Amino acid sequence: MKKLKFEHNLAKLIVDGKKTSTWRLFDDKDLTVGDEIELIDKVNPNKPETWKPIGTANITKIVEKQLGDIDESDTQGHEKYSSQEELLETFRDYYGSNVNSKTTVKIISFNFKSPREGNSDQKTTPKTHIDSIKLYADGGSRGNPGPSASGFVLLDMDDTILVDKGIYLGLTTNNQAEYQALKFGLEEAAKMHVKSVDVYMDSLLVINQMKGIFKVRNRDLWPIHEAIKKLAVTFDHISFTHVPRELNKLADAAVNRSLDEQASQASKIMP
Repeated sequence: MKKLKFEHNLAKLIVDGKKTSTWRLFDDKDLTVGDEIELIDKVNPNKPETWKPIGTANITKIVEKQLGDIDESDTQGHEKYSSQEELLETFRDYYGSNVNSKTTVKIISFNFKSPREGNSDQKTTPKTHIDSIKLYADGGSRGNPGPSASGFVLLDMDDTILVDKGIYLGLTTNNQAEYQALKFGLEEAAKMHVKSVDVYMDSLLVINQMKGIFKVRNRDLWPIHEAIKKLAVTFDHISFTHVPRELNKLADAAVNRSLDEQASQASKIMP
C-alpha cells in the first residue's frame, strides 16, 4: 500500500476531520483517484522510530494547478494562507527557493478512515470507486511543430472533476499532442479501474480516426493510434464524441497551463 507522511500537527488535523487534502509539488507515488493509501504521523521528524500510522484514506479527486492560480475553493479541507506570499514561502521551506507562482501543485483530496472504522470482518468495496467517467482531452502546439503540451480532465457522471492534468511534450505537432492527450487520459482512467469512458475532444480528426470514419494517413500517427486502440478495448464501453472548442475549455486550460509554465521556466535560464 502506498504511504503518505505528515508532520504531527497536520496528522492531528486529519484525525480530527479538519484536513481532507494534501498539496504536493512532486508526486513520486504516482497517486491516482481510487487509490487507498496509508497515512503516517511523523511524531518526531528526526526520529523515524516514533512515526506511526493513523489510518488509511481513499483518494477522491486530483487537480493540478499553478500556485498562483490557487483560489478559495482549493483550500477546502486544507490549511489556509493569509496571502500568496505566505503560501509561496511555506512551499519554499519544503521544496526550495525555486518555487514560484508558476510552479505546478497537485491537489489531492481524500476520505480518511481511522483504524477503528476499518475494523470489520467483512470486506467492502470503497464507496469512492467509480465505474463510469467522462474524459475531455486536448493538445496544442505553438508553432506546429513547436513547443507542445497535452491536457486532459476526468469527471464523474455528475461532472465533478476527478483529475485535471497538463503534460509538456517538447517539440512536436498539434496532432501528436491531441493524440497524446487522449492516450494519457485513457491511461489514467485505466489506473482507476473504470468500466466505461465517454471521450470528448474538439479535434474532429482524432475523433473520426478513432471511430474509423477517417483513415490515419500520417504514418507518424500510426503507432499512437494503435496504442490507443489497444487501450480502448480494455474498457467495457468507450465512446468518442466531437465537441466544439468552447465545450472543451477545461482540457484546453490544462494545455496552456503546461505551456505557460514551461515558457516561464525557459525564460529564467536564458542568458
